[in-house]
Amino acid sequence: MVLRLMFALSMLITFAGIVNARQKISVSSPDKKIVFGIELSKKHPVYQVRYNNNILISDSRMRLEFAGGHVFGRDVKPGKAIFSDGIEDYALPFGKTSYVKEAYKEMLLPMQENDGQGIVVNLRVRIFNDGIGFRYELPLQGNWNTYTLTEERTDFNLANNPVAKVAFLENYNTSHEHRYSRLNVNDIGNDTLMDMPALFAYPGKIYMAITEANLLNFAGMSLIKKNGVLTSQLSPFPNDPNTKVKASLPHHTPWRVLMISNKAGALIESNLLTSLSEPCKIKDLSWLKPGKATFHWWNGDVLPDTTFEAGVNFNFNKYYIDFCAANKIEYHTIIGNRGVPWFTNDGIEYQPGPNTDITTPRPGLDVKAICDYAKTKNVGIRFWVHWKALYPKLDAAFAQFEKWGITGMMVDFMDRDDQEMVLIQEEILQKAAVHHLEIQFHGAYKPTGSHRTYPNESTREGTLNYENDKWGNLITADDDINVVFTRGLAGGTDYHLGGFRAMPAASFHHQFTKPHVLSTRCHMLAMYVVLENHMSMVCDYPQAYEGQPGFEFIQEVPTVWDETRVPAAEEGQWVSIARRKGSAWYVAVITNNESRKVSVPLSFLKPGTYNATIYKDAPDVAIDPNKLVVEKKQFVSTDLLTIDLPASGGYVIRLEQL
Repeated sequence: MVLRLMFALSMLITFAGIVNARQKISVSSPDKKIVFGIELSKKHPVYQVRYNNNILISDSRMRLEFAGGHVFGRDVKPGKAIFSDGIEDYALPFGKTSYVKEAYKEMLLPMQENDGQGIVVNLRVRIFNDGIGFRYELPLQGNWNTYTLTEERTDFNLANNPVAKVAFLENYNTSHEHRYSRLNVNDIGNDTLMDMPALFAYPGKIYMAITEANLLNFAGMSLIKKNGVLTSQLSPFPNDPNTKVKASLPHHTPWRVLMISNKAGALIESNLLTSLSEPCKIKDLSWLKPGKATFHWWNGDVLPDTTFEAGVNFNFNKYYIDFCAANKIEYHTIIGNRGVPWFTNDGIEYQPGPNTDITTPRPGLDVKAICDYAKTKNVGIRFWVHWKALYPKLDAAFAQFEKWGITGMMVDFMDRDDQEMVLIQEEILQKAAVHHLEIQFHGAYKPTGSHRTYPNESTREGTLNYENDKWGNLITADDDINVVFTRGLAGGTDYHLGGFRAMPAASFHHQFTKPHVLSTRCHMLAMYVVLENHMSMVCDYPQAYEGQPGFEFIQEVPTVWDETRVPAAEEGQWVSIARRKGSAWYVAVITNNESRKVSVPLSFLKPGTYNATIYKDAPDVAIDPNKLVVEKKQFVSTDLLTIDLPASGGYVIRLEQL
C-alpha cells in the first residue's frame, strides 16, 4: 500500500502542469553538434536527430507492444523533462583503449498513457560528442509487476536516402556470418531483416551507425523495413515467436545507439558502447591475461611426420605448447580432431548427443597432464566447447576446468540473440569469472559493450571471416574493409587470423587442410592491428611459420591497447589504424581489392624522433603475395607516410620513441 501511495504521488508531481509543458524539447551533445529533439504536440511522440544542422533522422515514432494487444505510444502525455550533465570516467582492463573520460548531456522524459492502464514509460536520452544512446525505462508502478513484450517499434526514418552498408539476415537463427551489401536506403525492400551495426553514409560525408549497447536480460535487436521506414525488430523466443521479452519491473531496454561523425574513422575510435554499458562486475581481475592462441582446427590439425595421432593425445598438444613457448604465443587451444571434440560425445561430429559429457575427456586425453606441462612452459590451455554440451553442466564443468588448470575457452555455435540466449551468455560470463576462466564467443551476436561489465569476455566472432577460405566462400580484402566499418565498430572481432599461405586470386583453390588465403602476407599482419581482438588466433600450423618473414611481428604484436586513433580512412576503400601499447605505436593500413596510393599523417605522435620497423608488400607481390620487405627508418610527428598499396595489400609500422 505504501509503494502504491508513493507511486501515485510521484505521478501526480511528475505530470502536474502538463498543459503548460513545451511541445518540443531537445538535448544536445556537449559540443552542440548533435541534437536529439522530441515532438510532443501529437498524441504519439516522435523524435528527430540532427548533426551540424543536417537532418539525419526525420520524425520517427516510438512504440512498445505488450501481450494482449496493448500498445504504448499511441496516445501519451509527457511529463516534465529532467536535464542533467554527466561524465563517464572509467578504466578498461582490456580493449582498444585503457582509459575513457567522456562528458555527456542527458534528458529523462516521463510519458504516461492517456487511456487504458495509464502505463508510465520513461525515455532516457544520453548524448556524447560521438553519438546518442536512448532507452525505455519501465518503473515500478501500481499493480503492474511483470510484463511480456511482443515487439518494440523504434523507428529510424532516415532522411535524404543515405547509402546503407548492411548485412541481410534470413531469420533469427544465425551465426551472423554474412556479406555486406551497399545500396541506398530507399532500395531496401520491405520486410527485409538486417544485422547491426549498420552503417549509413549521408551526403556531405556524414556517417551514422545504428546498433545497441548494454544488452542484458533483453532480446537482441535487428533492423527491418516496414512501410518504407527502418524500425527495430526483436528476436523471439525459439519456441514462442510471439514473445520477445519477459521481465519484472523495474526494467529497461538496452540503449538504442546512433554513432555519428563527419569522419568514418571516428566511429572506429568511439568508446560509445562501453560508455553506455554497466561498470565492471568482477572484483578481482588479477588472473585475467589477454594474448594470442593457437587454433589447429583451421589448419586441419596438421603435424610433421610423427608416430602419434593429431588432436587427442599428450604428444600432439605438447608439440603445440612447445611451439607457443618458443614463439611468445600465450595460449594453446584443445579442440579435438577429424570432426570429433576433445570431450566424450555421442553426437554427430562436433554436435552434442544425448550422452555427451563435457567433464570427461576422450580416452587417451589426459587434460591435467597437458595443463601441468603447459604451466612449466608458461603457456595457458584453453578449450573449444559447444555451448549445448557446456550449458547443461555449467557449474560442474567450470569447477572441473579450473581443477585441471584450464584458463579459458571458446564457446561455439550459439547462433541466437533472443532473451534466453542473452541470459545464458551472461550466466556463462558470471560463472566463468568465479572459476577464473576467460570466454570467447563464436557463432555469436554482436558485441554491445559487455567487455566493460565482464572483462573476461575476450572477443566474439559473428562475422564472415577466414574460416570460409577452407570451403570456398572466399574472403577477400573487400570483405575485410566492410567488416571494419560495420561489425567491427561494435568491438572485439574474432576472424581466424594467421593464415600464412596466400595465393593470387587467379590461381586460388580452396582446401580444408592447409587452407590458403587471398590477401597478401602484409595484409594479414595488418589485420592483427586493424581488428580489435583481445584473444587473437594464430591459426596456421607451426611449420607454416618456420623461417617465414613477418612471423616475428605476430609474436610481438599486442592484443589490448592503451589508445586507438584513425589517422586517415576512406569508408569501403581503405583504412589506417594506429594503436598504442605503452610507449610503442603500431600503425596498420589495408586496402580493398584495388591498388592505391595513400597518405597517412603521423600527427597523433608526441613530438620527438621515433625508430620505425616497417613491413610492406614486396614489388613482385602480385606473383607471390607472401613476399614482403622489412625496413628500418626514423620518423617525427610532422612526417606524412606515403604508401603504395597493391590490390588486397597491407602495411604495418612499429614506432618507438627514442
